Amino acid sequence: MTTATEVTATTTWNIDPVHSHAEFKVRHMMISNVKGEFKGVNGTLKLNSEDLTKSGVEVSIDAATVNTGDAQRDAHLKSADFFDVEKFPTLTFKSNRVSKNNKDGVLTAAGELTIHGVTRNVAFEVEGPSAPMKDPWGNTRIGLSATTRINRKDFGLTWNAALETGGILVGDDVTMTLDVQFIKG
Repeated sequence: MTTATEVTATTTWNIDPVHSHAEFKVRHMMISNVKGEFKGVNGTLKLNSEDLTKSGVEVSIDAATVNTGDAQRDAHLKSADFFDVEKFPTLTFKSNRVSKNNKDGVLTAAGELTIHGVTRNVAFEVEGPSAPMKDPWGNTRIGLSATTRINRKDFGLTWNAALETGGILVGDDVTMTLDVQFIKG
């Protein structure tokens, strides 16, 4: 049962999609990293300011907003070889546990990440949330960054090409970072 103290300590914050994005980084040709981003980031944070471990977050990302700076690569990423945005238009994350490292106070948000219709448990290391700030329009905002590393094959993203000299075109490990601003609801 929720107590009155818990109710007042928890506030709802909505992601500001204009000031938020999701970024990914993956090895290309085994020699360098290629980065990309998604602009269509939405969701909510239930923030318990008295006990951050009682907080929770839900995020939805529009897969069709993928942008790597190369239109041909972006079209390939949107195709059935990768995100298949026609069948799977969103990537989602829903936390089910927030914990704090006793050593340095770093937060971890663990939960279910869904990409390409496949759901796996992952943990994001969280930097923040920041202290609340008022914007010029009277809204209260906070920000945070969250990072995780996944194997893309775990989510059914298996397309690849062998290189003539050995190796593969696209690495399996992908680093994902969410940089988000929230507006108090």
